[in-house]
Amino acid sequence: MKNSIFFVVGLIFCTTLSFSQAIIIDHNCSKLEPIPASAINLAKQNLHIAYGHTSHGSQLITGMNGLIGQSNLVGYKGDIYQWNEGGTAGALDIDDYFVGGDLGHNGSTQWATDTRPYLDDNEDVNVIIWSWCGGCSDNTPSGIQTYLDAMNQLEIDYPNVKFVYMTGHTDIWNDATLKASNQQIRDYCVANNKILYDFADIESYNPDGTFFEFVNDNCNYYDAAGGNELGNWATEWQTSHTEGVDWYDCSVAHSEPLNGNLKAYAAWWLWCRLAGWEGVVGVNNKQAIKDIEIYPNPTNEFVVLKSKNKINKVEITDISGKLVKNIFDISKDQRINVSDLKKGTYFITTFSNFKNETLRFIKN
Repeated sequence: MKNSIFFVVGLIFCTTLSFSQAIIIDHNCSKLEPIPASAINLAKQNLHIAYGHTSHGSQLITGMNGLIGQSNLVGYKGDIYQWNEGGTAGALDIDDYFVGGDLGHNGSTQWATDTRPYLDDNEDVNVIIWSWCGGCSDNTPSGIQTYLDAMNQLEIDYPNVKFVYMTGHTDIWNDATLKASNQQIRDYCVANNKILYDFADIESYNPDGTFFEFVNDNCNYYDAAGGNELGNWATEWQTSHTEGVDWYDCSVAHSEPLNGNLKAYAAWWLWCRLAGWEGVVGVNNKQAIKDIEIYPNPTNEFVVLKSKNKINKVEITDISGKLVKNIFDISKDQRINVSDLKKGTYFITTFSNFKNETLRFIKN
């Protein structure tokens, strides 16, 4: 990436990479079909990405490698998913393992120290993304804040670069600490309009949207933290679906192929959002899916829920799946007070005689 001319690229990205709201890439974005080919091509034309990670972070790259050439896959847009270091032959430019290591453990900022000379030497790079390995599982609130502060300082010092925040992978053996660390990162990103790739959230849901509260990075799920193993959501879904059509094989570290698939889909969603695609399920002022919609989103005090069908009940859950509010006797244009909720990401599920639907909203 050295010796590239940044002046022209910079003119393009001053507008394209400017955001006034948080961009949250989570399980709602781990879908291939909604991403248009035009957005993928735009990302390939304009992004120069540097990715720092160790084995867990490699899941994105392994999934992206496996996606190439999957011509029978549902949602596949053709032979346009190539990437390489340098962006040759029209591929997406990713400098994988641009320096060694990952985000480290409690209070580590070596990753930030290493990022600075790299950016000074590679002025064409306009996206930096770092992943955790086990560093969120044994961290502290002050350690996570050190990470957040270091990322924010990099954003200040390199205003032409977009820095992608990340949560740590699921860890059933350190469940409470991991979830607390991840939620601290989520809340910060929402409150400060950051870009977040929610690694843990992506591997807590299967492609049908089924949530697994107690899950490990290999996709095993349990009845409680450190409790009884109940199954593996990835292998169960793979067994009941067609390989090469509904999912594809890839040798993803620590986990199952389906997890790598979803990480790749979410990665492409991220690249396309950074290149200017508005997305379908991401953070918007008004969000509509199928037969229901909620707005404003993000919100401070209330959301308005509109539905084509009669709703019997509404449930609001937080990012961990904990129920925080039940509402009955819903009208078609129901105004729901959320002023009592803390800042963060929530899911609102409607129950009707026709079908149940779930939408995500952000409480500022």
